[in-house]
Amino acid sequence: MRISATHWLDAARHCPSPFFNQRPQAEISLTVIHNISLPPSQFGGPFIEQLFLGSLNANDHPYFAEIHRLEVSSHLLIRRDAEIIQFVAFDQRAWHAGRSQYLGRDNCNDFSIGIELEGSDDQPFEDAQYERLALVIKTLWQHYPESIGRLVGHSEIAPGRKTDPGPFFDWPRLNQLLAERR
Repeated sequence: MRISATHWLDAARHCPSPFFNQRPQAEISLTVIHNISLPPSQFGGPFIEQLFLGSLNANDHPYFAEIHRLEVSSHLLIRRDAEIIQFVAFDQRAWHAGRSQYLGRDNCNDFSIGIELEGSDDQPFEDAQYERLALVIKTLWQHYPESIGRLVGHSEIAPGRKTDPGPFFDWPRLNQLLAERR
């Protein structure tokens, strides 16, 4: 797995989102783990991609009426089957963290990479997702050395506002996989 000169992951399917902008001069120094499912707690289907591409139809599910106009993106999505989809080049600012703070720095989108796992706060993640996530993080750390070891959940940078990746996310397991790959 490699990152190209244009900051796209070679192992990912590329679906460029319109919801990004230029980063300030900040180096990439943080990776943020999220979970997402659309409709909530349901997996599969095109809806996450549609949300990140700005094409979610409000009539496809009652919940979508609340969110279909959101301008949100993430750098990567890792689906339940471990497929990786990239929406924003890593050198660009994806709109995944919202109001956030890490070690006294506001606006984590400015200096982080956002990785969404297809999942929810109320269900375990798949083995294949952990394996793929560890490989992706190791690749990011090789390409962006300022981010080594700086790995957080969305809930850590937006406490009280966000809960993901949730109580079913197994941090010790991810850390073990990362240690095995060093």
